[in-house]
Amino acid sequence: MSNGLRHVLAVIAVTSVGLGLASCGSAKESTGSTSSGSAASGGTIKIGLLLPETKTTRYEQFDRPLIEQKIKELAPNAQIDYYNANENATTQQTQVDTALTKGDKVLILDAVDSKSIQSSVQKAHDAGVKVIAYDRLAQGPVDAYVSFDNRKVGELQGQALVEAVGDKANAGQIIMINGSPTDPNAADFKAGAHSAIDGKLQIGKEYDTPNWDPNNANQEAAAAITAIGAPNVVGVYSANDGMAAGIATALKAAGLSVPLTGQDAQLDGVQRILVGTQTMSIYKPFKPETDATAQIAVAFAQGRTPDPALLPTTVTNGSGNSVPANLITPIVLTKDNIKTTVVADGLYTPQQICTADYAAACAEAGIS
Repeated sequence: MSNGLRHVLAVIAVTSVGLGLASCGSAKESTGSTSSGSAASGGTIKIGLLLPETKTTRYEQFDRPLIEQKIKELAPNAQIDYYNANENATTQQTQVDTALTKGDKVLILDAVDSKSIQSSVQKAHDAGVKVIAYDRLAQGPVDAYVSFDNRKVGELQGQALVEAVGDKANAGQIIMINGSPTDPNAADFKAGAHSAIDGKLQIGKEYDTPNWDPNNANQEAAAAITAIGAPNVVGVYSANDGMAAGIATALKAAGLSVPLTGQDAQLDGVQRILVGTQTMSIYKPFKPETDATAQIAVAFAQGRTPDPALLPTTVTNGSGNSVPANLITPIVLTKDNIKTTVVADGLYTPQQICTADYAAACAEAGIS
């Protein structure tokens, strides 16, 4: 990742408290500067940014500020109307209505529920408003989709779990804790994981976790451990780091130290990897995703066709629409490459990672 990202993340670090305060409420918005003039000539363009929730730290700490920064870099007079649905699909539908009423010409939409948002996507389409599905593929006549190869994410997680369980595969069972059933990405992660796990590990209990909630994941893990029997649990598949936090607590309470997967390279996930209470995560560099999304949004808002290199492939969404897409390759994060990935890229500083409880593990990993 570029030096520019390091600068952006430095700014984010300074403003993180403000962003945290901004995350309160169910229908938040922030509006950028406005000026007169045509969009095509660099005047005002109006873009709505609709993110799904705040429990996963990435959205407020990285996705939002990086998208907004890139849009402003490309179009300094852009007006950005920001909304966070706090996991409420109905709230998000209302927010789309508000964005359309405000005159936003492009919507960057990370759907809470990919199916229920279809009517809102159709409403935007009928109004001549472009919709970019960001990170999650919404249903309806979406104009572009930017995300990671989500089936590949699950496959990499599953492969890592199979390798970590190793010769204990026949000695017990694993627990699978998948993401929200309303998130199309969760279905892709799950399918990819099963493609790597099925036939190699025995699945004792499996759950789909509403809203990716860490507390629900904790309860699911605790119930599964009780049902299977702690001595018979040889590993846990967790679809992301947020849920892995709850699962790790349940494992500790049961006196278990077994392989545990994750995703998103959250700070606490990185720290768990260092001390061995989580096996791996999936690092999805935010800047390639946010930059591509911002570039597509500005092009649409200015009445231009995005550079074909930004949308090199197509996907079919749940409503059968063919959508131009950009699918970015994910990276497996382990203790061995923390220094050369999230630290080298400036995602986190050594000081953020290597707090007192993790200082010894950082030293062992060569992070200082």
